[in-house]
Amino acid sequence: MQSDDSEPARVEVAVVGGGPAGLTAAIALAATGVKTALVSPPDRRPDNRTTALLMGSVRALNALQVWQTCRPYAAPLRAIRLIDATRRLVRAPPVMFEADEIGVEAFGHNIENRHLMAALDARAAALAHLQRFDAPAVAIDPGEDEVLVALAGGPRVLARLVIGADGRRSLCRQAAGIGTDGFGYEQTALTVNLQHTRPHDGVSTEFHTETGPFTLVPLPGNRSSLVYVVSPGMATRLKRLEAPTLAVLIEQRSHSLLGSLTIDGVCGLFGLGWERARRFAARRIALVGEAAHVIPPIGAQGLNIGLRDAATIAELVVAVRRRGGDIGAIALTDQYDAARRADVTSRSFAVDLLNRSLLSDFLPVQGARGLALYLLDRIGPLRRAVMREGMAPALSQPRLMRGQAL
Repeated sequence: MQSDDSEPARVEVAVVGGGPAGLTAAIALAATGVKTALVSPPDRRPDNRTTALLMGSVRALNALQVWQTCRPYAAPLRAIRLIDATRRLVRAPPVMFEADEIGVEAFGHNIENRHLMAALDARAAALAHLQRFDAPAVAIDPGEDEVLVALAGGPRVLARLVIGADGRRSLCRQAAGIGTDGFGYEQTALTVNLQHTRPHDGVSTEFHTETGPFTLVPLPGNRSSLVYVVSPGMATRLKRLEAPTLAVLIEQRSHSLLGSLTIDGVCGLFGLGWERARRFAARRIALVGEAAHVIPPIGAQGLNIGLRDAATIAELVVAVRRRGGDIGAIALTDQYDAARRADVTSRSFAVDLLNRSLLSDFLPVQGARGLALYLLDRIGPLRRAVMREGMAPALSQPRLMRGQAL
């Protein structure tokens, strides 16, 4: 451990990173009385992206008293439509997944990230056991019994466990000595919000194209968010277009499904990649969100997996603490790693496979994708099983995702 004249702030858990996954973990812990530090500078960058929260995530936010603030800004996703918009020899049939077929009102809700973050920040500020440090971590020093977190400007935090929610270039992951496997795609996602003249009726539509998905997701009113995956060069050219020109192009790509379109706000560009940590915890450090895994924005999986990470580590910490155990011991970090492995591995593999099937010109791959979607369209029990698994994975349903308090 490094020494310093100043006395470090002592907490039970330090969460490094203030995105949705980190905030959810910090709120879940502090709400049960765990003395928690949240280490994260304010992020003042504009974020035009939206998040499709599946029902497990909605139930978790509701249990944490966050969802009631989010609800006015969220649109229910009552159906998901997949359309093969490629010009290839083998094309899949359109498939519609409807929530009422499995007895639920919606698969989840779509919300702008700025509203989600505002609700999480407000709840975090109301918790007596949560102390926020508005500075970035500059060093993480794991010891045998505690972890020392050094912050820019001099403050230090000493914790029994550190939760690394600090993104794909995670300092926490590096401190834990955890390597990653990954690669980049020759794809960039253009994101933008739209106003339109026709109602979306709560239907999210995903057009499959040769460059990746073109996905329209409902927002409240006659508004939708768009994630348009193209080559990096094309993404740059699209972003440079004047708003009216871009709106016409998007309307053409969407076959005027939502009528006339107007660009609502600015466009964002995000390079796509795939990455997974070789372990999800070690040396009193547990990884959540993009510190643990990065996948393309397909099927609303990325952030929902990260929120399951947060719910799982919080549940394990609370259970061990109530037994009087060491919340950063190897037993807990090993249990967390095992608990998250099947969910993260299966989801990231499935998303990568679907993305590659869109990009492939290999005829058998196109045929296999078309056959899979045909079977989903025609076989009701299979379609319903896929919908239930997509909304609430059987292998990973921590208490919060079931709407239960810790």
